[in-house]
Amino acid sequence: MSGRAPSLPTDRKPINPVSIRGQVMTMSKTVSTYLTERNVGWETLKHSETGSSEESARAAKIDQGHIAKAVMLQDGVGPVMVVIPGDSWVRLAAVNRELNRQLTLTAEQDSMCFFPDCKTGAIPPIGPAYDVETLLDESLLSLAYVYFEAGDHRSLVKVSGQDFLELLSGVRHGHFCDAQ
Repeated sequence: MSGRAPSLPTDRKPINPVSIRGQVMTMSKTVSTYLTERNVGWETLKHSETGSSEESARAAKIDQGHIAKAVMLQDGVGPVMVVIPGDSWVRLAAVNRELNRQLTLTAEQDSMCFFPDCKTGAIPPIGPAYDVETLLDESLLSLAYVYFEAGDHRSLVKVSGQDFLELLSGVRHGHFCDAQ
């Protein structure tokens, strides 16, 4: 399924999401709305249910380094999303240095209050759509296409690298990860 702003033909509009309490979901409403508001073109790639970016890459037959994943951190000030490639780990010291904070990894279930239309652990890496402070690792800046979680563990959103940067315009960029 592909989508862009409402001016495209009907067959290219985004699918409306189905309740996350049910078995089927296409994309979180917040993600769909944000993509449309930003006039970003996208495709959804459906795959078998997965529990990690590594499994999603394998199921969708794409390079794990082209998946942008969200890692949630927190401290007394609030949450921070760090967006890194799917084949990498967050460098917590680099994030803490950048923000002059003492952030720690947030448990998946504790993060979900910020993403009410997503399944646990299926966090789309577009923090601005959810009003979450976001950092973007520079290793994602040069990709022609970026894939990311749609909010349901069963689909990935594919956008151009340029459109991905548009979705994350205004966030800080830096070196916040190490490859696995």
